[in-house]
Amino acid sequence: MVTISPIKAFSDNYIWLIERGQQAFVVDPGEPDPVLTRLAERGLALTGILITHHHFDHTGAVKRLQEKTGCDTWGPAGSPAGEFDHTVFEGDCVSVMGESFEVLEVPGHTLDHIAYHCAAQSALFCGDTLFVGGCGRVFEGTTAQMRASLEKLSALPTDTRIYCAHEYTLGNLAFAQMVEPKNAALAAFVAACQDKRARDIPTVPSVLEGELSYNPFLRWSSNAIRQTLLDTGRLHDDSPDGVFSAVREWKNEA
Repeated sequence: MVTISPIKAFSDNYIWLIERGQQAFVVDPGEPDPVLTRLAERGLALTGILITHHHFDHTGAVKRLQEKTGCDTWGPAGSPAGEFDHTVFEGDCVSVMGESFEVLEVPGHTLDHIAYHCAAQSALFCGDTLFVGGCGRVFEGTTAQMRASLEKLSALPTDTRIYCAHEYTLGNLAFAQMVEPKNAALAAFVAACQDKRARDIPTVPSVLEGELSYNPFLRWSSNAIRQTLLDTGRLHDDSPDGVFSAVREWKNEA
C-alpha cells in the first residue's frame, strides 16, 4: 500500500507526496525545495509528477525536479504549462507505483483541469476544483462547467478522501455558515477543524461523505441554501446551475 502525506509550500499550498518503499510521486509541486528536502530526509527517489492544472503554484517546481531526479510527468492535454512526458485524458489510468489512478476531466477553475482518482486507496487528488468546504474560483470555464465537474466528483464513493491543494478550510467554512447557518453537520465540522488548525494540523484530506453534508458548493439541492439565497435576493435562477452560480458569486464577493 502507498502512503500519502502533505508537503507544505508557499503560504497555504499542499504538495502531495505518494510513496511506496523508496520510490515516490508528487502531485502539483509549486516549490522545489520543500520536495527535495522531504525526499532527502526519507531517502526517496522521485519517479513521477502528477499535474492537475497549469497554475504556477502547482507547476513551478516541475522543471527543477526533473533536472534533479529525471522523473516523468503526467498532465492534461493543451495545458498552458507546456507539454508533459505523458498527456492524459478522461478515463485514462496512470500507474503510480502499482496503484491505478483514473483521470477525470474537471474544467471550470481552468479549462485544462483534471483530477486523479485512486479507487483502491479511496483517494482523490483534485487540485483547485474541490476544497474542504469550498471550491475553486471559476477563472477560465463557466459556472455550469464547474458545477458539472463537482457533480462528477460527488458521484465518487462517499468514503473518498479529498486531497485538495490548499489550506483554505476555515475561511471556506465561515462562508458556508453564512449560506447555511443552521447546518448541524457544518457546525460540528467547524469546531473539529478549528481544533486541528490550533494545533497546526492540516484539515486536508476531508471525506466526500462529509463534504456532501456541509460544503455549500455541493449542496445545490438544499432547500435551506435556496431559502438563504431567496432571503438575500441572490437567487435569480432556481435551477441547480442557478443555485450554484449564486453561491459562487456570493463567495467571490465575500
